Amino acid sequence: MSDANLIKLLKVVICCGLCLIMLGIYLHNWNHTIEAMGVKGIIISAMCVAIGMAMSLPTKMYLTFILVKREAENNLQDK
Repeated sequence: MSDANLIKLLKVVICCGLCLIMLGIYLHNWNHTIEAMGVKGIIISAMCVAIGMAMSLPTKMYLTFILVKREAENNLQDK
């Protein structure tokens, strides 16, 4: 997989993770069905946030590593 495709894939995963985090917050704060479910509803909303964080945070770190590596390679080529 080329770097451009990998970066696009990582950005999509980050966006999906952030959407899951926002969904979990919405479910926890404003959805009455989840509130009526009690503990199971809390678990559902917490799982959305947890999975979203698991998708977005490590991906951001890896994407930053790739971009820093690419910048360093470009600086070496310019000199």
